[in-house]
Amino acid sequence: MTDPTWNPLLREQLTWHWANQLRDRLDGLTDDEYFWEPAPDCWSVRPRATGAAQVQAGSGAMTIDFAMPEPDPPPFTTIAWRLGHVIVGVFAVRNAAHFGRAPTDYQSFEYAATAAEALAQLDAEYATWLAGVESLGETGLARPCGEAEGPHAERPLAALVLHINRELIHHLSEVCLLRDLYLHAKPTATGATR
Repeated sequence: MTDPTWNPLLREQLTWHWANQLRDRLDGLTDDEYFWEPAPDCWSVRPRATGAAQVQAGSGAMTIDFAMPEPDPPPFTTIAWRLGHVIVGVFAVRNAAHFGRAPTDYQSFEYAATAAEALAQLDAEYATWLAGVESLGETGLARPCGEAEGPHAERPLAALVLHINRELIHHLSEVCLLRDLYLHAKPTATGATR
């Protein structure tokens, strides 16, 4: 028996979930769903407020609700916020640190004003991540993550890949659940819930 080739196995874990359980479930996402607040005081992506007293994360016309330290308990978040987190915190920051993407963070990212824009951003960052992981080959997976990963700097990049796989599967599953909840809880034109 030969030793397994880990790089394709790690990528397959992510691509299988993406293709079979996650990405198709996001097709048809409407702006109403994207911004829907199913609970009071949700964190979301919002138009930039002029003269706002609170910190507004984001560099464009839209900002993402954000606070450090995070409130306890953390606020419920919208699909827009969760997609923003995946696009920026899960992918874009790591793509910048490890795969040559222009530097970005929660403060400097230009958040999407529509569901279609957010899905295009998600697809682009996912493609960059996947190509970056493939470029590592086998030896690159064993290389330390480096200072971009803070206290995990000495861990191998394979550990980061596994972490990102879990994060994507976890957060996009939450988005899918929120889409299901929206479908069944949002009032119809007649005023009844579905």
